[in-house]
Amino acid sequence: MARNKILDSFAAAIADIPDGATVAFGGFAGPGTPYNLTKALLEQGAKRLTCIANTTGGAHQPRMPDIGMLVENGQVAKVVCSFTAATRPTDVLPFTPYYERGEVEAELVPQGTLAERLRAAGAGIPAFYTPTAVGTELAEGRETRVINGREYLLEYALPCDYAFIRAWRADAAGNLQFRLAQRNFCPLMAMAAKTVVVEVEEDILPAGAIDPDQVHVSGIFVQRLVKIPPAPEGLWTVRRQERAR
Repeated sequence: MARNKILDSFAAAIADIPDGATVAFGGFAGPGTPYNLTKALLEQGAKRLTCIANTTGGAHQPRMPDIGMLVENGQVAKVVCSFTAATRPTDVLPFTPYYERGEVEAELVPQGTLAERLRAAGAGIPAFYTPTAVGTELAEGRETRVINGREYLLEYALPCDYAFIRAWRADAAGNLQFRLAQRNFCPLMAMAAKTVVVEVEEDILPAGAIDPDQVHVSGIFVQRLVKIPPAPEGLWTVRRQERAR
């Protein structure tokens, strides 16, 4: 009998995450960001986490649950991300002062390299060479190789214990469909993780109800699904223009 992947609560979906786990968080700014699962992890309290994401969040108000909150709560040992500081001088990431004081380790990874390291983990590729970051501080003390006259930097795959992602639609088998920019890092993180937990915006459909041509992540990668309840119980993305009102 097929295993039921649908859970009743975010708390139940992440209850078994242990101390020391590596967790990937999907999203690029708002789209695809798993706010509800992040909030549940804050409440669950796992410690010494390694968090993988594009950024740690927290620059905009009203603030939504983010990796920065996990850092503030003393739950994070290391962050692997593309931004350790905000992209605008008027914004400040809550994570930044913790990193600058040496309280949390950070591994800065260019966005394209981050995506490829995740993809490599999902594809069973242990490492690869890239010209990105060659000649910069990120390459200091690391292995490089000249191929066809060009220098390349060795990068290792980035597997995860868990991935938290947000999808527009899902069926009971775990097949996922994203909407527009919501896709971003989410499919790659789903491939790289041992356990994928998804918060779903629309009602979860019967298995096979999504046209196969519209499936962005196959259900074979997905273990747990939770339907996002209406606000205020569920957390929903707020557009930038609505935040400014």
